[in-house]
Formats: sequence, structure tokens, C-alpha cells
Amino acid sequence: MTKRVDEILSWYESDHPGVLKNLRWMMDTGALAGTGKFVILPVDQGFEHGPARTFAKNPSGYDPHYHFELALKAGCNAYAAPLGFLEAGARTYAGQIPLILKLNNSDSLYSPKNPKPAVTGSVQDALRLGCAAIGFTIYPGSDLRDDMYQELREISEEAKACGLAVVVWSYPRGEGLSKKGETAIDVCCYAAQIAAQLGAHIIKVKPPTDFIEQDAARKVYESEGIPISTLAERTKHVIQSSFNGRRIVIFSGGEAKGADAVKEEIQGLADGGAFGSIMGRNAFQRPLPEALELLKSIQEIHRAAK
Repeated sequence: MTKRVDEILSWYESDHPGVLKNLRWMMDTGALAGTGKFVILPVDQGFEHGPARTFAKNPSGYDPHYHFELALKAGCNAYAAPLGFLEAGARTYAGQIPLILKLNNSDSLYSPKNPKPAVTGSVQDALRLGCAAIGFTIYPGSDLRDDMYQELREISEEAKACGLAVVVWSYPRGEGLSKKGETAIDVCCYAAQIAAQLGAHIIKVKPPTDFIEQDAARKVYESEGIPISTLAERTKHVIQSSFNGRRIVIFSGGEAKGADAVKEEIQGLADGGAFGSIMGRNAFQRPLPEALELLKSIQEIHRAAK
């Protein structure tokens, strides 16, 4: 046990010991154990983008066991995936790493203006597979957002009653937002706040840009002089928007890019107080030695951050 982990757990004042145990399990696992920082491997892109787009760059990724091995060898805090990928390795890797079952997913065969993922797993599936948490995506900005919020509320209630932590992917998109607005600072902060208000223990958002989507928000940012010029400043503001730092906020790795660009972005996030990263394509699409080297570098950046 460490004081930092105990401090973080103290923020979750309504949760029973099962949830706290699973949050501690994730924070006491891997290379960042005891620091309160996270590097999580998510592999839901096969469902979301299709197999060739996801795994052809590194064909080892077609094998579900590869991702368990990558997460273990890299010292990740947890591994997140949809039902099928976790079922395919659940017995072999039982208890070796905290698992997060992604309970809703979308495919790219049809792209509506107002997306809504399908529920593709259950809390009972997560318990059967020995998971530490469930994951759920919401799309603030979609015309169907209220349906997603209600689904998350019901699933979260069941998950928490069963002792599972709740990880929310809060990704603004839909007809109500411009493309630039999906990562705008005001929108990312709003998405993080929504996830926190819906009861998330861990919130996943994209790194925000300095673009401001909403006219009403722009007036406040300008009148109050909220600093958003650097990624570190924007990251700090997202964390502030998540109950003033009393919720764990981790940031996605985004589209595939060069290792130097990844590390530069991670440094900005870490400087702003990010709790960690959830790194998918930028990890598993690389050959194993390169992926391990990159993940270790990311862990060290987060470890060194104050």
C-alpha cells in the first residue's frame, strides 16, 4: 500500500470494498504499481474499425493472446477489450492482470450522424471473466446521448453493486458538434464532467486542443482568462473539470503516429497532471520490441511527473 493509492481511494466515498479492491488492484499492478498512475492497453479497435485496419500492420495482433502477453510484458495496469477477445484468453491469463470488459461497441460499416454503440456484453460477463472493471462509451453531442446516459446509469448501478469499477470512454461526437469540436477544450472538459456526474471511477477522454466550440463557453474562457495555450494547461483544466482532480482521468493515445510524437504528447499530458494513458493502436500496431520500448517510455514519463 502507498499513501498516494490510499489518497485516491479516499475520493470514492460511496463505494463498497469490492470496488475499492478492484481500483487498488489496478493501481498496484505493473510497472507503475503504487504511484497512482496508469498505462492501460485497450484493444477494441478490431470491432470498431475492422480487422485489417487494426491488425495488418502487426499481424501478431490477430491473435487475442498476443494482447494479453503485450500488456503483461509491458507492465500495464490493466487490459481492456470487448467480450470475444477477453473470452479467448480468460482461462490462460486468469488473475494475471486486471481486465476491463468493454460493454458497448460500434462498428464502422455504418456511420450515422448521431452514433450510438450497441451493448455487447454484461456485468455478469465481466464477473464470469474475473474482470476488475467494466468499460462503457458515451458520445456527448449525439442526438442519442440521453439513451447512452441512461444505459450507463443502469449498468453502473449493477456493476458497483457487484464490486466492479466503472471506466467511461467519454468521446464527444455527433450532429451537435463540428469535427474540430470533438476535441475542443470546452467540449472535452464538459465530456469529463458528464462522465464524473454519471458515476465513473475512471474517465477516458481525448487530449484536448485549444479550439473552443461553444460561443457561450468562449466568453467565459476569455473573461476569466482560463489558460489553455499549452497541452499541459489544457490537461490541468480537464482534471479540474473532473471534480477538481478527485476522479481518475486518463487520456487516449489517438491515431497512430511516430514514437517521438507520442512521447511529446504524453509529456504534455503528464506535465498537466494526467493520471495516465490508455494506449492502443500506438502500441499493438508496432512490432513487440518497439511496442514494449514505447510503453516503457510512456510509463517513465508518467512516473517522473509530479
